[in-house]
Amino acid sequence: MRILQISSATSFAGGERHFADLANGLVARGHELYAAVRPDSPLIPQLRTPPPNIKTLSLRNAFDARSAHQLARLVEQHRIDVVHAHMARDYSLAAYAKRRNPTAKLVVTRHVLFPLNRFHKRTLAHASRVIAVSEATGRHLRSQELVATEKIEVIRNGIDVERFARAREGSEYRATLDVPDDCQLIGSIGELRRLKRHEDFVRAAAIVGRDNPSAYFVLAGSSSSPASSEAVELASLEKLVNEFGLTERFRFLGWLGDSAALLGALDVFVSASETESFGLVIAEAMASGAAVVSTATEGAREVVAEGETGLLVPVGAVDDMANAITSLLNDEQRRREFAERGQKRVAELFSVDRMVDETERLYESL
Repeated sequence: MRILQISSATSFAGGERHFADLANGLVARGHELYAAVRPDSPLIPQLRTPPPNIKTLSLRNAFDARSAHQLARLVEQHRIDVVHAHMARDYSLAAYAKRRNPTAKLVVTRHVLFPLNRFHKRTLAHASRVIAVSEATGRHLRSQELVATEKIEVIRNGIDVERFARAREGSEYRATLDVPDDCQLIGSIGELRRLKRHEDFVRAAAIVGRDNPSAYFVLAGSSSSPASSEAVELASLEKLVNEFGLTERFRFLGWLGDSAALLGALDVFVSASETESFGLVIAEAMASGAAVVSTATEGAREVVAEGETGLLVPVGAVDDMANAITSLLNDEQRRREFAERGQKRVAELFSVDRMVDETERLYESL
């Protein structure tokens, strides 16, 4: 099939990991894939498609007429079978390209739980299918009644299970962190945004650290220019770490292009997020063999089997989070059992091969 994937992303998070894994998986299966992205897109180095198949457009917003016309010409020129958009602001541009090329099929993916607006009802009317990356996302889509229920298809996110498992087996990452070899390492990964509630992780770390002198902590997340909201958030977190006297035991790593090595080095992975549509990094942590403590977001409840592959706590419950972390640090056998069951669960339910299989079958059915 000839497939066009569209994303105007300017940062790299779970949705962009999904985009890259899906695109690369489709290329590996022999499909002719084109990617329409912004000129400075963080997706470009993640894509294995030959350079001529990566098309850079401005993709400024949902009303970028120039980009819409360029997409329509691209679909016509390359006789695209499937136009697939991944961000809400790209849906209208993709819908225009489809309307100009009636034989093409439009597919959009919804990666987040935030509600769409009424404008999208007209846009999504042109979609053959709307993919939800989790059951939770599917429920939210259905409740908004912006698209016919029969058009909504749940295809759960997937990860490269074997790559994360290998990271655990050969991890020498701790040596790069300047932490004791025998320390207990607790970490979190996520964009430096308020919704990720990294402050709760720092506060829980302060409680855990009081009674566990061997506990060290690490946070990986993006920060760009000094004026950005991410940089402001980082400065706030660094100040909090200093106030709690954790400076010597807390590491800020910035953005990681590949999180596998870090996850493979952790004893406990923590997600303090306020909302997750799926929780891709939680699945990655489970695949890497880390025990998981997460807030009970809709996405986390779908990925984590409570009490079997990880522990769930209420959003904002810092004391509960600290207690859960401590309980796992004090029980190596339980951590190992969580890790083994977690790796098995992810392999069965959340592999990238399964995600590409289901998406490919959906395209073919259209």
